[in-house]
Amino acid sequence: MRKIYDSMEYQPNMQVLDSDLLEQVLDKTKNFNPYQYTKKDVLSVLEKDNLSISDFAVLLSPAAESCLEKMAKKSKLQRYKYFGGNVLLFTPLYISNYCENECVYCGFNCKNKISRSRLNAEEIEREMIAISKTGMREVLMLTGESPTKSDVEYIAKAVSIAKKYFSTIGLEVYPMNVDDYKLLHQSGADFVTVFQETYDSTVYAEKHPAGAKRCFPYRFYAQERAILGEMRGVGFGVLLGLSDFRKDMFTAAVHAKLLQQKYPHTEIAMSFPRLRPYKNHTETNPNDVHETQLLQMMMAFRLFMPFASITISTRERSGFRDNVLPLCATKISAGVNVGIGGHTENEQKGDAQFEISDPRTLEEIHNAILNQNMQPVYTDYINTSLL
Repeated sequence: MRKIYDSMEYQPNMQVLDSDLLEQVLDKTKNFNPYQYTKKDVLSVLEKDNLSISDFAVLLSPAAESCLEKMAKKSKLQRYKYFGGNVLLFTPLYISNYCENECVYCGFNCKNKISRSRLNAEEIEREMIAISKTGMREVLMLTGESPTKSDVEYIAKAVSIAKKYFSTIGLEVYPMNVDDYKLLHQSGADFVTVFQETYDSTVYAEKHPAGAKRCFPYRFYAQERAILGEMRGVGFGVLLGLSDFRKDMFTAAVHAKLLQQKYPHTEIAMSFPRLRPYKNHTETNPNDVHETQLLQMMMAFRLFMPFASITISTRERSGFRDNVLPLCATKISAGVNVGIGGHTENEQKGDAQFEISDPRTLEEIHNAILNQNMQPVYTDYINTSLL
């Protein structure tokens, strides 16, 4: 029987950074109360060009729901000011669904009875070739959180294969130490995304009863370790609906803002995943986040961090995804299969982490972007070291 650590306790082999970022974030968010603001407060904030952390809090409030049209107009202006009509496309590839955590909300939970699988090097290459033939030039590789089944060397090998076919490679894997991130960067990885899931430490402990993911501070510092590991970009996000979504979104944005101030050269991205049904579990969560609230959060973040990338995933339906592109989002997934593999003619090898809502092909999403007089972009980065 494995030891169950305290959720604030570092486990063996977890690197501890000499950083006080966690204390800073918790201090700046501890008094967040979204119900104290009025419509007048919201309108006052919308007159500003640069928003403070306090201003961002106002835009997340229930009072701001009555001002969504004004928020949308300003958010669209900011989106086009810094990104034009460009929409970056990418495809996720799940290469393994083995996991050693017991997250109560996740289909990959190690106690969940699903079909487990891991692609070998030959299978990964076939998947990369199939994806690249669609015209895609950015891939996001994902695994379950199992350093045993998907160790750093395995992921590094997958990255080196991907580098032959893609200009940009992202990773959404388990948190690692700085040297591990350096190895992955040297293999060709460009950015790392880690979802904190929730910043409420009490809820976090309840939802992560066992496994390495139970360590709240180690997960929190994953982006900073990735930056120190020379990654050029890092992504943030919370699983909306797991806890108080307004407080979680507020804290995630403050985390991103303070990290960018500390490392101004780093590219920052934010994702807005909502809870989705998964295999053996279809119940909804009592903290449901509706589309109106999701849109409000996305536009508020666009106004708070206008230079940051915003990703909209296939967790959301096609109509919503299309509508948020001109308002705030800058990056969209396409041609998605959330099972293990599944991009070749062969059947996927393992069960998916969750159910998607937008099953459109890359061509369909490409055309939907053009229909909004926007520009699909397949790569926005030139690696000069390869020239």
